[in-house]
Amino acid sequence: MKTIGMIGGMSWESTSTYYREINEGIKNTLGGLHSAKVALYSVDFDEIEKLQHADDWEATATILTRAGQAVEAGGADFLLICSNTMHKVAPQIEAGINIPLIHIADATAEQLRRDGVEKVGLLGTRFTMEQDFYRDRLTQRFGIEVLTPEQLDREFIHQVIYDELCLGKIVDKSRSQYLSIMAKLAEHGAQAIILGCTEIALLVQQRHSAITLYDTTRLHCAAAVRTATA
Repeated sequence: MKTIGMIGGMSWESTSTYYREINEGIKNTLGGLHSAKVALYSVDFDEIEKLQHADDWEATATILTRAGQAVEAGGADFLLICSNTMHKVAPQIEAGINIPLIHIADATAEQLRRDGVEKVGLLGTRFTMEQDFYRDRLTQRFGIEVLTPEQLDREFIHQVIYDELCLGKIVDKSRSQYLSIMAKLAEHGAQAIILGCTEIALLVQQRHSAITLYDTTRLHCAAAVRTATA
């Protein structure tokens, strides 16, 4: 079994889901008392969040590249960045390490393609929804059309992620508003919704929604388990 490298802490709420999902996946794949071999570097999210909102992505790239190098030195065979948003600096991290990186958008898009989904709604931080590092990867590499919410809805989604979900707060009113936003995307032709922030699945699960949801955390973890046990 290969050792899974993880850069986590963005936020630790979702990183705990990564750890559980990966270990459950290894147990289900290998049976017995098997658990995942993991090298985890957990950053201080307060530092990262301030840099994100200051638009200082190069500083975040430096921090996360060092984290990736530490994970590699700790014996990891490949790397996960346990955050959708921080894949913005995935190219810089990849350039600074010598192990493969499993990209969260690729893991998600591959499942969308397998399921025949051609047009999808995307929820995430405003960085993920508005910038091209994520949307363009889905479109250019996989031919998937991406719809994003209107501006006020994007602002609401972003605010809930940082002010509620990253703090472990689950608010029913916020869930209802998220579901309303998802319904509007479906009205515009989205066949499914990408939960494109690792915290969103803490708030919205498939049982809440009539439209199919793609939980990027679970899909990323499943790809890691496949790679680790191949």
